[in-house]
This record gives sequence, C-alpha cells and structure tokens, in this order.
Amino acid sequence: MSGNLKISAAMARRIAIAAQGLDRPRPARPTRAHVEKVIARLGVVQIDAVNVVARAHYMPLFSRLGAYDVGALEAAWLGRKRSCFEYWGHEASILPYDAHALFRWRMEEAVRGEGRSARWVNYADRERAYLDDVIAEVRDRGPLGASELTNAGDRKGPWWGWSDGKVAMEYLFKTGALTTASRRGFERLYDVPERVHPDHVLGAPTPAPEDAIRALAARALAAMGVATVADIADYFRLPPAAAKQAVAELVEAGEALPASVPEWRHGAYLHANARAPRAVAAAALMSPFDPLVWNRARVERIFGFDYRIEIYVPQEKRVFGYYVLPFLMGDRFAARVDLKADRAAGALIVQAAHLEPDADAQEVAPALAGELETLRGWLGLERVKVVRKGGLAHPLAQHL
Repeated sequence: MSGNLKISAAMARRIAIAAQGLDRPRPARPTRAHVEKVIARLGVVQIDAVNVVARAHYMPLFSRLGAYDVGALEAAWLGRKRSCFEYWGHEASILPYDAHALFRWRMEEAVRGEGRSARWVNYADRERAYLDDVIAEVRDRGPLGASELTNAGDRKGPWWGWSDGKVAMEYLFKTGALTTASRRGFERLYDVPERVHPDHVLGAPTPAPEDAIRALAARALAAMGVATVADIADYFRLPPAAAKQAVAELVEAGEALPASVPEWRHGAYLHANARAPRAVAAAALMSPFDPLVWNRARVERIFGFDYRIEIYVPQEKRVFGYYVLPFLMGDRFAARVDLKADRAAGALIVQAAHLEPDADAQEVAPALAGELETLRGWLGLERVKVVRKGGLAHPLAQHL
C-alpha cells in the first residue's frame, strides 16, 4: 500500500482497540501462556503501587483475560523460569525478555547521566566507592532490599525521601548493574543480572541505539495500531527527535504507512499489520495505567473521552471520584466508575457510576454489572455494593 491512507475516526477507534487485543473473546481458562501473549502484544505493562482495586499492573491482564491467575503473571515476571524482566519502559515496567537488548542504550544513557537520567549526572563520580561497596555486598549476600544494606544510610533529601542505599540501588538498577530479583510485598529486591537473567538474554547482541529505538518504535506502533509520532515516542518514553527519525525509517521499510484521521492535528501512521475490524464487541474496565488510556491526550483524540486520574486532586475538587476506571463497551467509552475493593468488608464498592453522553443506560448497565461481577469474583470479594452517586448508579444497582 502506498500514499496517505484516509482512516475514519470510527476505524481509528477500532484499530486501536484491536491492536490492544481488547476485541478478542476472553479465554475460558487463562493460563500463563495467555498472560505472556498479552505482555508480548502490549510490549510493556506499567508497574505501580496503587492498590485501590488491585495492584495497577495486574489490571491490564484482567481487562483482556478476565479472571486470570495472578500467580501466572508473578511466575512470568519474578519466577525462577521467568520470561520477563523489570526496567524503565513506559515508566517502571514489566517487559518481555526479547526487549532486553533494546533498552541497553537507556542503561548506557543512565551511566552518562543523559536524557531522562539527567538528574544522575556526576552521581557516580561522587559516589563511586559507595556504589562499588553496594554491588560487592549484593554479590556476596544475594538479593537485598535497600534497607538491608550494611550501610543503608538515613532517609533524606530530594530523592523522594530515599536513603543513600535506595538511591544507590536505583541508580545501579537504571544503569543495568543491578536488576529486580524478586519483590517482598511491593519492595524491590535487587541482585546482579547474571544471577537473575538467562545467559541467552544477557548474551544477546547489543544493537546500535538508533536500531534499538527503531525496533521500540515499531513495537509501540504495533501495540497502538494507528498513532502519531508523539504517541509512538510516549509509549516507551523515546527521545522525540529519535522517534521521528525511527518512524521515517519504518515508513521507508514498509512497516508503517502514512495516514490521516479527521480532526487529528498531526499526521498519523498505521502499522502495516494492523487489523481494522468492522465492529468490536469489547466490554472491559480499564485501569488508569492501562496502555490504552495512559496517554490522556491520545485517548481524548481517538475516543473523545476526557479522562484524568483524580487520586491527587483534593476531594472537594474531584469530578468523578478518587480511583475511576473507564468502561469500554464496543468501540466507545460508555461509562466510568469510581471503585474501591474493601477487603475487610468483602465488598467491591462502586462509589460512583457515571454514564457517558450518548450512551444508553439500559444497554450499559447490564454489561457493566457483568464486568463488575467478574472483577468481584477475581478479587475474591463477596458482593458488589453500589453507592447511589452518579446517573448510572440506580440502573446499575438494579442489575446487581
């Protein structure tokens, strides 16, 4: 195909949903293979400590697989025979092993204190002896949390209140000198890479930075289906100029096709293998950290959906609630619900339920009720409780 493809707004929505695997029926019994397939499709799962409903990184798998075994993700991510590693992808992320070599340019950039690692400039020069001691202690003692270092130091200063040991370990993690061996609760336990990652991963050739960035740009576009250069750069936090050059090279290679979408201010690119289904039957709750919605400008451009996370907004200024999950139905966001898992009470609490404009409550309420029941069962809770707040709350309660 050649020339500038004309893509309708509706088609762009369906392409984006299909690229994220949200148009496919959920498996009856999700397995580790299903988990790994989703991670490969997305290319990245963002890690976050937020646990209002479930850990943020568990939710994208639920959205696509339904009630899957979280242990399958833990095994793929942190198990003895893992297939993924932890590093800075979009933010702190779970990434498939075949991407390890593609992020070494970022590790090298961190060593130099460049790019997104500019805050680390001169850190290694100042703390070289301490860093060497930290690596030596980890080698000697095995996986360690920052607080377990012999000389961990006190919590202080501009590094989010981190101790000296935590700053050092995070720097070594960013440069690739240490990696995540496991986690204790949410605390990262660090070890040297050769004791964590298989030889074939560490021994894979290191591509030139421009080749790695081009490969990451291709993965980003494949995961989004249709996107602008800025969207592609944002997915793996690529340098904008390098992403622009990478996209031009993907076009030349036939992997990306120039396109235009009505009302998109900037030109779009379609992945050469993108699917454009005539209709999608999606029905999924989306975490604020899901790749489909984490880029708020993109989700507004594609879906006309103005979405913000209001955790950090003062209560009196919140519009929709503390932890709001959009509900994707078909090729539109039809509702948004403020959810909380009250584990002590055994309840999934719908603190507010709002219907989106042009959505039909009689169609949305039963579909959303079914998804909330699936979520409740997955979380091991006994009931769904609807607080009568928001225009969708009453019809939703009737179906629960």
